[in-house]
Amino acid sequence: MTLKPWRELATPHEDVLKGTFLQAEFAADLSRVHSGSATREYQEPTLFFQRTFITEGMRMLLDSVVKRLSGKGGDPVIQLQTAFGGGKTHTMLSVYHLAGGKVPASEMPGIPAILDAAGVSEWPAARIVVLDGNKLAPNQPSAREGRAIHTLWGDLAWQLGKAEGFALVADADASGTSPGKATLETLLARYAPCVILIDELVAYVRQFSEGQVLTGGTFDSNLSFVQALTEALKAVPNAVLLASLPESDREAGSQRGVKALAALSHYFGRVQALWKPVATEEAFEIVRRRLFATTQDKKGATEVCRAFADFYIANRDDFPQETQESHYFDRLTQAYPIHPEVFDRLYEDWSTLDNFQRTRGVLKWMAKVIHRLWKDGNNDPLIMPGSLPLYDADIRNEAIYYLPQGWDPVIERDVDGGRAETWEMENRDTRLGSVQACRRAARTIFLGSAPVSSGLTTNQLSRGLEIERIILGVAQPGQQTGLYRDALRRMTDRLHFLNHANNRYWLDTRPNLRREMEDRKRRFQDKEDILPIMREQLQRSLSGSSLGSVHIFTQSGDVPDTWELRLVVLPPDAAFSRTVQNFATERANDILKKRGDQPRFKQNRLIFLAADTDTTARLNDQVRSFLAWQSIVADIKDLKLNLDQFQARQAGRSLEESSDALRRMIRETYKWVLTPMQEVRPGKGISEVQWEHFLLNPGSVSLTQ
Repeated sequence: MTLKPWRELATPHEDVLKGTFLQAEFAADLSRVHSGSATREYQEPTLFFQRTFITEGMRMLLDSVVKRLSGKGGDPVIQLQTAFGGGKTHTMLSVYHLAGGKVPASEMPGIPAILDAAGVSEWPAARIVVLDGNKLAPNQPSAREGRAIHTLWGDLAWQLGKAEGFALVADADASGTSPGKATLETLLARYAPCVILIDELVAYVRQFSEGQVLTGGTFDSNLSFVQALTEALKAVPNAVLLASLPESDREAGSQRGVKALAALSHYFGRVQALWKPVATEEAFEIVRRRLFATTQDKKGATEVCRAFADFYIANRDDFPQETQESHYFDRLTQAYPIHPEVFDRLYEDWSTLDNFQRTRGVLKWMAKVIHRLWKDGNNDPLIMPGSLPLYDADIRNEAIYYLPQGWDPVIERDVDGGRAETWEMENRDTRLGSVQACRRAARTIFLGSAPVSSGLTTNQLSRGLEIERIILGVAQPGQQTGLYRDALRRMTDRLHFLNHANNRYWLDTRPNLRREMEDRKRRFQDKEDILPIMREQLQRSLSGSSLGSVHIFTQSGDVPDTWELRLVVLPPDAAFSRTVQNFATERANDILKKRGDQPRFKQNRLIFLAADTDTTARLNDQVRSFLAWQSIVADIKDLKLNLDQFQARQAGRSLEESSDALRRMIRETYKWVLTPMQEVRPGKGISEVQWEHFLLNPGSVSLTQ
């Protein structure tokens, strides 16, 4: 069965198709909506809720707000405290449009069900106050109809009741002192039902230095105002406050910001927050609604998801355990046309990076990905980790922006683009090229390993992706998973920045040790470096000999002509073969007949050991590998190589493995015993010297015996 590509079943929003999503999709700004200058997607309630997936956390929050504004309970104060990019502003906009009453609830998708569950049919439109800590300046009064307003409480009162409301706090605004709980309670009760939305409060409060008095008050007076406001709200049954606070000290900024966050969290912490972070499955729907307009053929989409789920079950040994559960089919349908593995990597790994906003960052990057894939005519059934067009400079730059310096050459050389090694490998092997096996695998490894390899996540023990998870990111129904395994094996030998250990693969900005070793192998010379190591290894293998003497790579003039039985080991360029020209017998014949320039008389006291022609090249390569690992370990000890502990241990293990392999290779290569023989022919005398050859057992305890 041929699966339809995602582009035939799901259509992105027009701004995604045109690449204009940057300004239209991701400009969620509470102040701009309040001033009426936001884009239609955010300004118009109906359009906003059409593209908004109401998560469980948002539903609970809206339920509380509805009950509160209708006087049926609900929390008076709700703090939204999530990780950077966790959807705080979007949630505030949901409350803004719900409470504003600019359109009937029936025209806002998802809202009627919330009203029914709360037992509320309708309520009068609430007054809405927006206080944005990034927009307000503590020492620059704002002008409202010719009146200067200095403080948060002055701005609050003006937005609620214009000049009449401001009059209640005018003196406190002028002096920069908090108006107190009673005054605020009077203000809220007079203009209820009302919703107060305070965004980026820490960003505002942290600007007040210790002991400094600004027009906006002082650090302490602003904290006193927050405390008084939260207390006053409890006394007004149809008034509610939502305030956003950063989740961590890092997001709070300076030490002043950390202090402000601690104090504000204490005041808001007296009231239970309803906020619940977005679950990964909910994020699937958020992204789908924000990026895709419709799925025209839902039956076709279901067939694609079913084919993938069945493919995973039929090849259970090739994929992670989670794909064998029936729930994985549900995840596929929830995420369609994006593969769940894309979301898992972005939300589990990338969202831990500094400045990568959990929802907005994913949306922004995926919008660029979808735009480029659509433009290039991508025909994958799903948008998978292996589909990511990292050859596109804009998409690549967006990804590496969150990573340390050094990732651009990694992608350009090893992952994707016209000059990448993966492209060259596929051009040389049409089997791999037919499914872009190398490129797809490299993209998947980058997505799954870059944050951890950069040392920017807390999960350092699980560096890299298991081979099963790489296959999950690349393989499609009907394809042979073995093709991707073959690609990974070849990539391990060829790619400069790809690392492999313990069934895991990862990319790093430092060249991998194997490539470092391969580069060093070319430094060594046969005569000066290779032959001495071979001689040393042969001496070890032939130690304890019962022969009179062993001569390794010895010139004929240095092999004595005595009655003692001697073994002469020929150099690798004098190898033996039963089928082609024998350099071994030619060299042995020269040593047999002469000792230097003199004739040799005791010729029957020499036995020769020769390398096998077919394995001398492998022995030479193994010696080079051993020398390369030896030099790497030496440089690590001398602090000439900047490697982490894992790589240092890996180098030590590789040196041990290379040394063991060299010992085996010496025995496998030097396995031919050559002995001279002459026949006595009746009436014809003695024949010319002929050579007999005997095959040694490489596994024998003693080669000489």
